[in-house]
Amino acid sequence: MPFNPSRLTLARQRAKLSKKELAKRAQIALNSLGNYEDGTRVPPPEVVAQLGGATGFIVDFFYGADIEVPSPKNASFRSFSRMTSAQRDAALASGGIAFGVGDWLASQFNLPAVEVPDLEGMEPEAAADLVRSHWALGVLPIKNVVHLLESRGVRVFSLVEDSREVNAFSSWQRGTIPYVFLNTMKSSESSRFDAAHELGHLVLHRHGDPKGKEVEQQANDFAGALLLPRLEMLALAGRCRTVADIMRIKKRWNVSAMALVYRLHRVGVLTDWLYRSMCIELSGKGLRTQEQDGAEREGSLVMKKVFDVMRHEGRGLRDIARELRVPVEELHKLVFGLTAVTLGSDNPQPTRTTVRRGHLSLVGSGN
Repeated sequence: MPFNPSRLTLARQRAKLSKKELAKRAQIALNSLGNYEDGTRVPPPEVVAQLGGATGFIVDFFYGADIEVPSPKNASFRSFSRMTSAQRDAALASGGIAFGVGDWLASQFNLPAVEVPDLEGMEPEAAADLVRSHWALGVLPIKNVVHLLESRGVRVFSLVEDSREVNAFSSWQRGTIPYVFLNTMKSSESSRFDAAHELGHLVLHRHGDPKGKEVEQQANDFAGALLLPRLEMLALAGRCRTVADIMRIKKRWNVSAMALVYRLHRVGVLTDWLYRSMCIELSGKGLRTQEQDGAEREGSLVMKKVFDVMRHEGRGLRDIARELRVPVEELHKLVFGLTAVTLGSDNPQPTRTTVRRGHLSLVGSGN
């Protein structure tokens, strides 16, 4: 297969390098790099090796087929306005690698079918209620949001970036397969809310540009309504008058104390005065940025099942990386915090190609 200039662009963006920075690292002329990326010239093998060394990608990576990458227009970022273009492009490039992993998984396993309703234009509260009804969740707390999303066909990956501005995003692959990327370095409660927030984007903003304050507020409102149903919150009237009450109730619903207080105020259970008082007290305890007695971190059931099968075959993450021709470190970042993985053998010989087409049963895993 010939050299693919789009893969060079992806590798450069994933490494958070400008063209000028990459040209300097690879010790090539800037105009030559521009020609390589726009496809007007093909770099000789020794230059490809230099580009690989400068970006951290193996030489074989540059000779693959085109990789679909989430576009800035259809990807939702929670902190888009605070992101630099380099941070955005690096996250999107990681999403492109995840798309490849998702395709690989689909070729090996029968993944759950996509059941994400298109509710664009609906009010967030009503949309959350409809999703709960459609997914037969009732009004009880959602035990595991990641498992729930996976059971409805959403592919969940981790997002390990060295920036607070890049904490979660979602996108559709080929317009039909939903993806959610979560920063697994955050608290479990925050990550759960991020997952519900991104589901809000997938449900409410499938056909538009999921950016802006209004769109973000809609996704926040959807997440609050999904995790904390209105009728159940109204039933708490008179039973949450102190921060101690909040700390007790938030454990049942596996949300942050601040998210619970905000939701109770939003539905009218807390007065303006009590809401402000609780926010001040929670802030004084440092609970705006961290959780006290936090919940257990949620993981991926799909990834666990996949790597359990591969482990029995003597295979692991390195084997997937070899098949996809991407650095194993990039794949590890995509599953970091979601499951324990086996890196697999360093043996460069071809691995077995037995396809495990068993169905990954996730029924009931979310609630």
